[in-house]
Amino acid sequence: MFAATTRGGTSAPSGRVGCTWWGGPSTGVLVEKVIDGDTIVLVGGERVRYVGLDSPELGPVGEPFGAEATRFNRALVEGRRVRLERDVSDRDRFDRLLRYVYVDGILVNAELIREGYAEAKEYRPDTKYQRCFQALQEEARAEGRGMWVK
Repeated sequence: MFAATTRGGTSAPSGRVGCTWWGGPSTGVLVEKVIDGDTIVLVGGERVRYVGLDSPELGPVGEPFGAEATRFNRALVEGRRVRLERDVSDRDRFDRLLRYVYVDGILVNAELIREGYAEAKEYRPDTKYQRCFQALQEEARAEGRGMWVK
């Protein structure tokens, strides 16, 4: 389920895509709950929206694979300490923090895309890992993972 990592150094997903980012220990903030596949709430009430991706929505109507994306995200981060990384923007129009989120050296944003629980989505100007995210999505689609099941 998790990407191959080198604790305390760089982290890269397993598979064909060779992306790197800082994947140090998660000594940061505690995740209180997971809202859906791309939004979490930290202890204290701050909402965080993952940068560079979009996951299927939950809700009254919901979208296919929304529940699965939420469960996968919950398994990764709920009740755990995470480290947050900012790109260019601090907040979105809903006043949520926009961040890359790491847990135990794993870039959660990338892992959600790699496993097919979210799609890469460019939100300018926050594009630091976008080429990598796009490559991870192409790999997930080619291998039929998650929502890209054949």
